[in-house]
Amino acid sequence: MKVERLGVILKPIKEHKWESLAVFNPGASYDGKYVHLIYRAIGKGNISVFGYAKSRDGINFRRMKKPLLVPKPKPKFRPRHRYEFKGYEDARITKIDETYYITYVHTMPEWWGARTCLCSTRDFKNFKFYGIILPEIDDKDVVLFPEKIKDKFVLFHRIKPSIWIAYSDNLKHWKGHQIVMTPRKTKWDCAYIGPAAPPLKTNKGWLLFYHGVDFDKVYRVGFAVFDLENPSKLLYRSDEPLMEPESYEEL
Repeated sequence: MKVERLGVILKPIKEHKWESLAVFNPGASYDGKYVHLIYRAIGKGNISVFGYAKSRDGINFRRMKKPLLVPKPKPKFRPRHRYEFKGYEDARITKIDETYYITYVHTMPEWWGARTCLCSTRDFKNFKFYGIILPEIDDKDVVLFPEKIKDKFVLFHRIKPSIWIAYSDNLKHWKGHQIVMTPRKTKWDCAYIGPAAPPLKTNKGWLLFYHGVDFDKVYRVGFAVFDLENPSKLLYRSDEPLMEPESYEEL
């Protein structure tokens, strides 16, 4: 597996106050025609909101002038719950049938930690909000599988320092939590790990790209393969990272 760097696809827009400082860490989904991107944006006030962009080629994106999701009453959506007041991070998009499910993290004071929420949409205009979907503990990096397995919804999530799996009948209540992958003490992913994107189904198993962090806080990307019928079973894990920071924009 090789990686080809094609350059920066989004930059801050100074004229848009809500994304004037930084744009990064997007979730993406391809529907056969467009790549849909929900990205984290920061502007004046250091509040994180979500922007939306779409592209036919995955490189040249058209962006909305207003944020898609914000922790204030304007311009499009307001918080659904008290815990969303500080902003949103880490959108991850999974298409199941004709619906896009978006897991995301709401930010709170450090003592409270991160909480993972879920919303869904069919058109990136109208949204259904599910609220917090996992136990109220510091938990993030949640990615849904693109199909049910043995009639259950499945997700990976990250309670530091490991990657966990869980199952649900209805997307709201999750059970069967167990660790499926842990950091490796002598490698590039020695401090903690977490899912980077939703799993991809291949003939070898479920392919998961994940980030690994060392004790110098350097993030790198590797991959792992899990059994198709039993996704809690790890089949393979990359010894070396697939990607690591090289350019200024990646640092």
